[in-house]
Amino acid sequence: MHRYAFILTRPLQLIPVLFGISVLCFFLVKSIPGDPVRLLLGTKSTPEAVARIRAQYGLDEPLLTQYIYFLKNLSAGEMGHSLLYKMPVLPLIAERVVPTLMLVVGSVLLTLLIAVPLASLAALKRGTATDHAIRGFTTAGLGFPAFWLGIMLIIVFSVKLGLFPVAGFGESWLSKLHHMVLPCLTVALALSAIVTRNLRASMIAELASDHATAARAKGLPESWVFRRHVLPNSLIPTINLLAINVGWLIGGSVVVETVFSLPGMGQLLVRAIFTRDYMVVQGVTLVFACATVVLNFVADLLTVAADPRVKI
Repeated sequence: MHRYAFILTRPLQLIPVLFGISVLCFFLVKSIPGDPVRLLLGTKSTPEAVARIRAQYGLDEPLLTQYIYFLKNLSAGEMGHSLLYKMPVLPLIAERVVPTLMLVVGSVLLTLLIAVPLASLAALKRGTATDHAIRGFTTAGLGFPAFWLGIMLIIVFSVKLGLFPVAGFGESWLSKLHHMVLPCLTVALALSAIVTRNLRASMIAELASDHATAARAKGLPESWVFRRHVLPNSLIPTINLLAINVGWLIGGSVVVETVFSLPGMGQLLVRAIFTRDYMVVQGVTLVFACATVVLNFVADLLTVAADPRVKI
């Protein structure tokens, strides 16, 4: 069987996963305490007004009936209507995708820019003061929460040095990139600690492997052995590690977007939870879950492409 044959079968395997995600998204959101209609209309709302709004949004139906309506809307490309924003959920989420997408992609790129050089230096200088310093950095990075890192970066680079904006997203694309530096760096510093430790261990194992020893025996310089044999083989476990941490990365965007006031999906989710806007919470949670599934599928593709020996 061809090593890319899983591309044809994997989407079929994802159907029950996506169905389970839809069940969890719907019923867990419904378990949030509080009445969204009363929160929307205020404490002085009349029972007639509450009943009318509940009937308008189908909230007076049994949960199973509401879930069937939810699936029916999804099959038609709809996610319901927001109680708070008075607009369909799907266009509302589409407006917030760009900041979150820039945060995730920028964080992954910065993570690789930080982790690959540090891990390479630590592996090549194993047991030296440099290696110990890098390992100390990764250990410290594992203990710093994202919101604390974000606040510290704002104090140093925005308030003290004035190099980057404190919050917001900007208007032009250049301004948006400028605004995204600190949020992406916040996530990358936390994620690079995990990636650096894993990549360092992989590189040390590859440096002692038989094929690296055989390359040295042929008289190839150490730099050539590292670039052509050690680094490519070490990146394969890193791709899988990044895929595993995709859920953490997407979830971390909720905290980072709140700290930096980014108008992304994370901030939309937080506000929807506090206002009991069920449709928005369901929609954003479902998009986050589906994005995690898709990115893991992409990681499988990259793993197979990077190593012909891997079969999924």
